[in-house]
Amino acid sequence: MYSIFKPLGVLWKTIFLLYFVVTLIILYPFFYILLLKKEWRPAVFKLIRFWAHILIFPIGIFYQTDYRFIPQKGKVYVFCANHTSYIDIILSYCVINHFFIFMGKQELERVPLFNIFFKGLNIPVNRKSVTGSYQAFQRAAAELKEGHSVILFPEGTISKRAPILKEFKNGAFRLAIDEQVEIVPITFENNWKFLQDRAYLQGNMRPGIARVVVHQPISTLNKTEKDVASIKLQVRCAIEEPLKKYPEYQKSK
Repeated sequence: MYSIFKPLGVLWKTIFLLYFVVTLIILYPFFYILLLKKEWRPAVFKLIRFWAHILIFPIGIFYQTDYRFIPQKGKVYVFCANHTSYIDIILSYCVINHFFIFMGKQELERVPLFNIFFKGLNIPVNRKSVTGSYQAFQRAAAELKEGHSVILFPEGTISKRAPILKEFKNGAFRLAIDEQVEIVPITFENNWKFLQDRAYLQGNMRPGIARVVVHQPISTLNKTEKDVASIKLQVRCAIEEPLKKYPEYQKSK
């Protein structure tokens, strides 16, 4: 059965990637102009949200969001999400409706066209350099001080064993504690079922309904460096809880 549907999956993935590139090329001049001035970044964010929605619906990706908490507009948060697919980035812009800065791996700066978002908006993180990572989180701290929320994936990279979570790095939690900002965990429940991070002809490739959970915030008020481990565990447990119902989670354990 798998071999019968695999060519359809490859076709779907090809159409999705082509559609991604074509829509980005069309919108690129608008992104380029709006990124010329820092004060225009909120307009860039709105355009990215528009692009995110027109990206997923035509190729058959829909989403359902369980808002156990609705982020307040004008309040600053550190959003922490699990990472199982490149669809996670797209859906981040769909489910969070107020301005945030995205922290992503530095390798994304090498992606043609897409790298424009790391020149005037988002923050690249050099995971192989202690100095580079430190500088990235210093930039993130500055954004929080300016009243801009930040979203990042504490696993660092896409989990190859999704839905099993990788080990969380400490950066997100130190950032939130240093700036005394609430952490909002987000669970992308089943994105690995639609577009896995695999070789082009491998992995799951299909449309479907993506499920997202936005959890209650975790306070960092009066927390210090010694509380990083406990805060990290709280965030991990929150993100992991909706994943436990999936058979793939039980089998992987």
